[in-house]
Amino acid sequence: MPFHPVRIFSAAGLAALLVLAVCEGGAREPAMVHLARVPAGGLQPQAALDRQGVLHLIYLAGDPAAADIYYVRKGPHDADFSVPLRVNSQSGSAIALGTIRGAQIAIGRAGRVHVAWNGSRTAQPQGPGGATPMLYSRLNESGTAFEPQRNVIQAAYGLDGGGSLAADSKGGVFVFWHAPVPGTQGETNRAVWIARSYDDGSTFARETRAWSEPTGACGCCGMRAMAGEDGTLYALYRAATGGVDRDTVLLVSRDRGTTFRGTRVHPWKLNACPMSSAFLAPVKGGALAAWETEKQVYFARADERTLRVTTPVAAPGEGSRKHPVMAVNAAGDTILVWTEGTGWKKGGSLRWQVFDSSGATKAESGVAPGVSAWSLAAVYPRPDGGFTILY
Repeated sequence: MPFHPVRIFSAAGLAALLVLAVCEGGAREPAMVHLARVPAGGLQPQAALDRQGVLHLIYLAGDPAAADIYYVRKGPHDADFSVPLRVNSQSGSAIALGTIRGAQIAIGRAGRVHVAWNGSRTAQPQGPGGATPMLYSRLNESGTAFEPQRNVIQAAYGLDGGGSLAADSKGGVFVFWHAPVPGTQGETNRAVWIARSYDDGSTFARETRAWSEPTGACGCCGMRAMAGEDGTLYALYRAATGGVDRDTVLLVSRDRGTTFRGTRVHPWKLNACPMSSAFLAPVKGGALAAWETEKQVYFARADERTLRVTTPVAAPGEGSRKHPVMAVNAAGDTILVWTEGTGWKKGGSLRWQVFDSSGATKAESGVAPGVSAWSLAAVYPRPDGGFTILY
């Protein structure tokens, strides 16, 4: 399938990258971590790098209850992002409320851009009885616009927390969400569902349950999916076993989403929904997973073959921490980025810590104010070995 990249334009008014970061203790020094604002004050940025080093970025704008999704891109030698393209074909059909129901992006075969998101209350096409759709769109072959949005749910309705998607290099596109098993209700009866496409998103098969274990799923918590370099699929979500065991659960598939194995990564007993998000980043032989437990954020490495997970590493210090994201550079350094003080209708601060390849903390850490209500951060590695955080 031919794919032609969109033309890159200069966009005045975009925030410039900062070459200094505020480090712990208030000192200022040249840093490997750069900060940048999301274009047009957008919320909930989601970033992905393709194999040519092109940065693909989506973000939300407008009414948080009836938002729009915009897509921009920037090549490794471009000063500015491209002119935004609206992803959703129906105005106001995305949602920013809660921070965990917004859009997610994946790059598939030939650099094709795929986006999935929870529909808003007015989003179309709806399910039976006005059920909320799990929507999907992809960039057209000419790279000039996104195709009309589609609902990939055929049976497993009952969206609450956010869905996710992954795409591989062989034309596979996989949309995930959690919802009650048809005919049941409640968090303990929720399961993770997957709709598979093997033709670059042209068609999707009827969804199936990803894992048969009755873990439940935390109703208003988000989840994350990812395809590794070798096509291994990963999904990270929060359970709701018995309504109180809200452990982080990792699913792994080595047969392109046909079957999954699962493991509980981190326990958390809580008789409430924390409205948490999760994150996955690819590494050789597995994945890095990041999540929230008891107001702290953690990350660990998972082996794709054994499903073994290393001892979780906590972000240094304490605070009310949410929405971790990660990236790994060519040297094996890992950056963990999270928000502090954010909540319902409440913004907060951005924090980060860089770890070396052994998991030890490096000097690069910092804090910055100005995370908007309903928002979080995105991060990506630069060719020079540093990292850029978008917020």
